[in-house]
This record gives sequence, C-alpha cells and structure tokens, in this order.
Amino acid sequence: MKLIRTEDAVGSVLCHDITQIIPGVVKDAVFRKGHVVTEADIPVLLSVGKEHLYVWEKQEGMLHENDAAEILRQVCQGSYMKASEPKEGKIELTAEVDGLLKIDREKLNAVNALGQMVLASRHGNFPVKKGDRIAGMRVVPLVIEEEKMNRVKEICGTDPVFRILPFRKMKAGIVTTGSEVYRGRIEDKFTPVVKAKLEEQGIEVLGNTLSDDKAEMTAEAIREWISRGADMVVCTGGMSVDPDDRTPLAVRNASDEVITYGAPVLPGAMFMLAYKKKEDGREIPILGLPGCVMYARRTIFDLALPRIAAGERLCAEDFYMLGEGGLCLNCEVCTYPNCGFGK
Repeated sequence: MKLIRTEDAVGSVLCHDITQIIPGVVKDAVFRKGHVVTEADIPVLLSVGKEHLYVWEKQEGMLHENDAAEILRQVCQGSYMKASEPKEGKIELTAEVDGLLKIDREKLNAVNALGQMVLASRHGNFPVKKGDRIAGMRVVPLVIEEEKMNRVKEICGTDPVFRILPFRKMKAGIVTTGSEVYRGRIEDKFTPVVKAKLEEQGIEVLGNTLSDDKAEMTAEAIREWISRGADMVVCTGGMSVDPDDRTPLAVRNASDEVITYGAPVLPGAMFMLAYKKKEDGREIPILGLPGCVMYARRTIFDLALPRIAAGERLCAEDFYMLGEGGLCLNCEVCTYPNCGFGK
C-alpha cells in the first residue's frame, strides 16, 4: 500500500476503514476497507480529518479482495441461486427456488484448507426456501496472490460447490396397514400425519388404501397406486421384525430393489426404502414408515422425504452415513431443521 493526498485518491482502493465520530450522534465507518474512492467522497474524507490516505498499490500477480471474491462466486454458484454484489471481499448466495441444497464437501474443504479465504454454508441435503441464505464467501486479506485463486479454480473445476435441486411436482399414494385399522376396530391416526408431511413438501396425495396384515394384500395395494400414477408410495405400520408385521415383506414383493431396511436414526430405525422400475424407465420409491412417524415430531421420514422430492435416487450409503447426528434430542421446543438432527 502507499500513502497519497486525499485529493489525488479518486479511483484508488482504501486499505483501511475511515471512521466518523460525532459525539452523541454516530461512531461508525463512513467508508470501509476496499472502498473505491469517488470524486464525491473527497469532501467527506476531508471533513473527517483525512488529508492523506493509505491506498492499495496494484502489484503484478496480486488481486484485490473483491476480484478474488468474484472468483469464489464463480466456482461456488450453481443454478437457482442469486449472488450479492462484492462488498469488502464478501459475497453471499441466496436461493431463488424451493429445493434441496447439495454441497460438494470435498471441494468445500479443499478451498478452506488453502487459507486466507472462507467458504461458509448451511448444511447440505437439507431443504431451502426461496430467499434463504445458502452460503457466504470471502477472502481475508485486502489483496491475495493470483496464483492462489488459480489454485481454487483448479480444485473446483467446472462443477459448482453448491447446487440446488428444485422440488418436483409429485403424487403419492398411501397404504395404511394393520387389521385393527382395516376392520375399523381403531381410528387411523397414522395417515393424517403422513398426509400432512407430504403436503408440507408440496406433494399431492392421491388417497390412501387400507390393508390388513396380509403381505399379499399390501403388495397389491402398492402396485395399484403405482398403476394409478403415483410417483411414490408410502406404507404405514407393521414395520418391526415381529413375525406378524408383514409390511417389509410386502414392500420387497412389490419392488425391484430394496435399498435399506433399517437406518441409524432415532426415531426411525425400522425405516425401509425400495424402488419399483416402470416400463417407461422411471423408478418409483416405496417407503415403509415405522410407528414413530405417527407420534414423534421429527424422524427419519423428515430426512429422507426432501431428498426424494428433489428427485434424488438414494442408496444405502446415504442412510448409514446418518449415524452421526441421527439421534433426535426431542427438544421441548423443536427448531428443526435449525438443529443437529440428521447432520
């Protein structure tokens, strides 16, 4: 940096904050570090006693913080995101649609490991709404080596660090199992809960079918919903390993591939996910929900549903990686998803 007369500073970049103090009125920076001085700024700078300024002296191979932040934006910003203008070397990304946030964690960690720059975001694989802040990025010094920012480009390549998968328009059929409900001995308390969660995710519920405990009847109900255009089928109840709980067998019989029966998540350990492939090539997810979904505020269902609604094809690894963070603390005031559950 170099020291110059304030009157000669138009077009120069400030290397430090300029603070204005008016007793009882204000004590704040009138210009921040990194500000580009304009003709109109000169009288203001002189009024706060700044007859000389330290400004950035452009050097070969060095980038200003805002230029470096723009490089971070280029490697981070995916589709359906809006970027703020660079300010003091910082840019923020916000969502332009409701969807699922995906993060390339390997790239995120590699960039942060370089030092002198920061990528900070909310957790990936969680839903975001239009207008939500997704991530912030900045470089720490006022100037940074161009070589280091070129390294960022090499690490990140052409695919962005952050992506949003918009939620799809989906239709769901519900199969409510249990002879006690099928024969009208007790009221069905499970289906209304599932219906509310599906609709909260923007999924249209086509209806529900009651089934007794026979695996054949439940499997046929699943097939019927798929033939009627359901993009997913959700089965409730009968998911334990007890001999008279036949829903897992029904899901197996109605599907082509079982992804998981069980997940390291509490509540929700007996969750099941399978897929049925249609003639047109589409795969229909079939979910088996354990009883905890009926009474617990947040369960494995809340972790899996947004990813399915965003069109992700889940695999076994997606579930066994949920162990760390998979214990819901059942807080008196639920703040999900602004908590550690599932992260």
